[in-house]
Amino acid sequence: MNGLSDVRLTLHSQQLLAEHEARQIINAPAALGRWSLFWHRARSRRVLLNLDENQLRDVGLSREMARREGCKPFWRS
Repeated sequence: MNGLSDVRLTLHSQQLLAEHEARQIINAPAALGRWSLFWHRARSRRVLLNLDENQLRDVGLSREMARREGCKPFWRS
């Protein structure tokens, strides 16, 4: 790789790490089956949309991040 690719990879990896950490908060338990996972996503996204500003701050999410995740259909991860 050349130097420019290394810089882009480093900067992009930091962005991916930040996005991964944000997603860690709302991940479902690993042992869920497909339908249980769908139900878990639908319920947790509905709850996420109803959190107030203080609760969102506690979990480290902005209103926009919560809205984006909360409006996703249950079948999307």
